[in-house]
Amino acid sequence: MRNLYLLGATGSIGTQALNIIRKNQDYRVLGISFYNNISLGKEIIKEFKPELVWVKDEEIKRDLEKEFPKVKIYFGKEGMIDFASYKKPGLVLNALTGSSGLLPTYYAIKSKKDILLANKESLVIGGKLIIDLARKMKVSIFPLDSEHNSIYQLLRKENKEDVKKVYLTASGGALRDKNREELKSVTKAEVLNHPNWKMGDKITVDSATLINKGFEVIEAYHLFGLELNQIDTVLHRESIVHALVEYKDSTVLANLSYPNMEIPISYALSYPKRRKTSVASLDLGKLKSLNFEKIDYERYPLLKLSFEVLKKGEAKQIAYSASNEAAVNLFLDGKISFLEIEQIVIEAVKKDYPKFEISLDNILDLDLEIKKEIYEKYK
Repeated sequence: MRNLYLLGATGSIGTQALNIIRKNQDYRVLGISFYNNISLGKEIIKEFKPELVWVKDEEIKRDLEKEFPKVKIYFGKEGMIDFASYKKPGLVLNALTGSSGLLPTYYAIKSKKDILLANKESLVIGGKLIIDLARKMKVSIFPLDSEHNSIYQLLRKENKEDVKKVYLTASGGALRDKNREELKSVTKAEVLNHPNWKMGDKITVDSATLINKGFEVIEAYHLFGLELNQIDTVLHRESIVHALVEYKDSTVLANLSYPNMEIPISYALSYPKRRKTSVASLDLGKLKSLNFEKIDYERYPLLKLSFEVLKKGEAKQIAYSASNEAAVNLFLDGKISFLEIEQIVIEAVKKDYPKFEISLDNILDLDLEIKKEIYEKYK
């Protein structure tokens, strides 16, 4: 039985991972982190009896220490470093949202723990840092995104030198049938009504702007060591084909399943084996057809921007991610319109940033600086 550190235990990915562990019991949940959902967090502690827990502040820490005196409770930045660096070996499943996920990814790798990565920002803002460190520490990074998990499977036992191109599929999000004029007046409820996937609020908004696909382009670049011209995206409304890999002989391999995150999470937790899931078998006769379309970059400018920031270095990638995180929070809080998300990101990426040495502190400092400036402007 392997130890598992589960970051974001009360979120969508975290709760699905716990459901899989309940069924298979291959893992001992050694540590968990959670943020706002205290009641669910307490239920998870009671059921899985972790040795250590990270929470967002000292007040929650004191409350948990009274109820669970035998559990090590951490909070804050230093607490997260101690959590991720904990002495006992195991896997770290990072399902945090936003740039807060970079810190534990970094320290978990430093302590030689393999990573199951659902946190996009770890690679979007810290790609070179994280990949170089993983190589140095001989640590594996296993992607949990359905698209990257699919590419991982499609590349398995193949020669990377034979790869011509990888295709990341995109559903188009909740607003895919609206034109630019109609986007001016969309509501939060409309944006969060994804047609295919059940996800957290931020990733659902990101899916509507298609910046999530932009993040995935950057992730694929770092994860698989691809050239930029080897990565492409395609609109696929059904969300049945999660990724495709074209080889130099023009053979195209694809990964298909109904849209359900249980499959990539289960594959990552069970690798190199496969385990039965609760997801229905794909009924090709019932599907009848699968549709693919070129993505209109004028309709989805933030996706186009991902290819540009990759060419311009780490500071632009940080600006791309940080400005979006701030803008999405402002939108969810009702302070800006949907289209203002794009405006904020484009403006942030256009700015000049001084060159800096790639380090964890420098990355997080710039990330925080960009967010602070945006929040100050829209407070």
